[in-house]
Amino acid sequence: MTAARPWNWEDPQELAATVDLFTEDLARVDKVSLALTAPLLTREHLDQLGVTGIEFAAFKSAHPQALGTDLVSLTDATGARTGPGHVYRVDDSAYFAEMDIAQSLPVADDTVDWVFAEHLIEHVSLRVGIAWLTEVRRILRPGGLLRLTTPDLKVYAQSYVNGDGFFAKHRRRMNRALTGVAPAMPARGAFMFNQLFYVYGHRWLYDLEELRHALTTAGFDESGITVRAYREGARQDVADLDQVLRNDESIYVEATA
Repeated sequence: MTAARPWNWEDPQELAATVDLFTEDLARVDKVSLALTAPLLTREHLDQLGVTGIEFAAFKSAHPQALGTDLVSLTDATGARTGPGHVYRVDDSAYFAEMDIAQSLPVADDTVDWVFAEHLIEHVSLRVGIAWLTEVRRILRPGGLLRLTTPDLKVYAQSYVNGDGFFAKHRRRMNRALTGVAPAMPARGAFMFNQLFYVYGHRWLYDLEELRHALTTAGFDESGITVRAYREGARQDVADLDQVLRNDESIYVEATA
């Protein structure tokens, strides 16, 4: 990443274009090689690769048995690009497949043991989010686990009304993470509240009640929905995928298929 690109916190459209360029940077890897061609991934395909679960919005998952997925194509040092309908080995360390969560997932029913998605569902509309969760429910094996994290609207609303210090803490954390990339975030309370809705391409924000609505509408049983803490969950290997940068603002929810 470089600091040469414009970054205007107060212009969400301009900032969205800048973030898209950074995403392209992140999607450049050293090497991609074809591992498997399959328009529809089955349990047998994933067993062949040693994959047990899917991490959405991940170019290279840190889980050793994960299939990372994203809408964006990966490009390697030779100019080779990934494409839909295939699974790729990335830098000889992770598996990746292109998937669009706004479309039916190219995965057979009852195929994966777990699904992880951090700070993804807020980037699509509620309708698309529920449709994607319905697909996740379909591809999970009976008893399979979904771990879902997203910014917690309640945390932001409480901080705006009560002035509890969260905004200042979160602003300092983001400024450290973006040193050399972006100017400091404005300190105004109204900005800190508005950026949750209008920056980063966010489309729909959730609290626990809204997540329960989306999950149960998608077919998950309410009795199987559990609120978790950062890096704590039913499967430690999946909970360990939580990123520390986001733990102050996130709500962590697990649902069992």
